[in-house]
Amino acid sequence: MTAIVFDRVGKQFGNFTALQEISFTVEQGDFFALLGPNGAGKTTLISILGGLTRASSGSTTVMGFDVQRDYRAARRAVGIVPQELVFDPFFTVRETLRFQSGYFGIRNNDDWIDEILAHIGLTEKADTNMRKLSGGMKRRVMVAQALVHRPPVIVLDEPTAGVDVELRQSLWAFVRSLNADGHTIVLTTHYLEEAEMLCNRIAMLKQGRLLALEDKDKLMSRGASRHLLIKTASTGLPAALQPLLASQSEEGFELRLADCNQLESILVELRQAGVGLKDIEITKPDLEEIFVEMMNQ
Repeated sequence: MTAIVFDRVGKQFGNFTALQEISFTVEQGDFFALLGPNGAGKTTLISILGGLTRASSGSTTVMGFDVQRDYRAARRAVGIVPQELVFDPFFTVRETLRFQSGYFGIRNNDDWIDEILAHIGLTEKADTNMRKLSGGMKRRVMVAQALVHRPPVIVLDEPTAGVDVELRQSLWAFVRSLNADGHTIVLTTHYLEEAEMLCNRIAMLKQGRLLALEDKDKLMSRGASRHLLIKTASTGLPAALQPLLASQSEEGFELRLADCNQLESILVELRQAGVGLKDIEITKPDLEEIFVEMMNQ
């Protein structure tokens, strides 16, 4: 089943076009990354999904429910962790989550609340007033609020911005378990190593336009070429390999590698030239390299 459908979604703010006919789907069970620089339209798209902003054109559905016509069912189907820290300073953490449960008509939800608190390291802060929490702890509560009604679709908008390493590790372990249980996860982040590690599909936005939408492995394979770093016992490189030279340093020679099959011919050239190898390493492009390359197109 398709979890999210954006169909030719556009958004105008006066004369400014924030989104230009964005169309893509997110399948149920996906761990989906929505990437782009600041101002690309990611948060606007999420706001439309959550009903905080009305699209100027097109339609959006969550689990088959139109976010405008079937807004009650659509709100129940999605939990969103916003970038901003929004909280009521008069409630404790547990009271905040109980009230959030009540918004969705859920009573006697303490067992699930306790489980969420344990997974994201808030058990000891359960009875602490929200205004006494650090920024990182408040962000943990934002995550808990998005999960409290057990939505099938979870949207994480920069969830680890400004939080410590311990929270990142515990949060991702919990979110991975939710995804393994069938929850659909949509992630926006500027930490591209997180998207590369976690997500199976990736969309890239730039200036309100969709630049790419592919499986992660396919996107990574079409990116920048692999590089071969060789450390030799001599300072020279055979003439036949000079066209492949990308850079040279004290670390050795860095050669562009179109594919792994090319490695055999490179080793033959080195052996025939009598060049002894001290070390060899193949480096693959990471998502950050591909992202920068695509944003500069």
